[in-house]
Amino acid sequence: MPVVRGCNLPDDLFYDVANNLWYRPNGDGTYTVGMTMIATGMAGALVAFTAKKVGKTIAGGKSVATVESGKWVGPAKIGFDAEILAVNDNLTADPKLANSDTYGEGWMVKVKPVDQSAADAVLVSGNAVAAPYEAKMDADSFAGCAA
Repeated sequence: MPVVRGCNLPDDLFYDVANNLWYRPNGDGTYTVGMTMIATGMAGALVAFTAKKVGKTIAGGKSVATVESGKWVGPAKIGFDAEILAVNDNLTADPKLANSDTYGEGWMVKVKPVDQSAADAVLVSGNAVAAPYEAKMDADSFAGCAA
């Protein structure tokens, strides 16, 4: 598993580095999506999570959810056109799940890409994500996830 500046990036996931999201393939052409440890590290403890509605198709570069922490409020942007199939109601009820179980119970939405080739063009496999994240963390002036 790549670890970049103390941030874990499991190699069984895919990543949208530009938007700090992870994608777990579900084996049926859909993905479970969440914020990376880098995103939660930069944001701090989450206090609110509001997802778009199930059934809505979201354009690439647009928000699938609004995320709020003590120091940041903003969109969680998807990297490609996708339909929202499910929303994590547990995360809505307890936003800190994104901090405490980033790659498990802290998932945000489940989506189905409108065009799989567009998704493939955006997503980086876990075993190739370290260098792109090093560069992004430099650009964002983020020292890392070390406590």
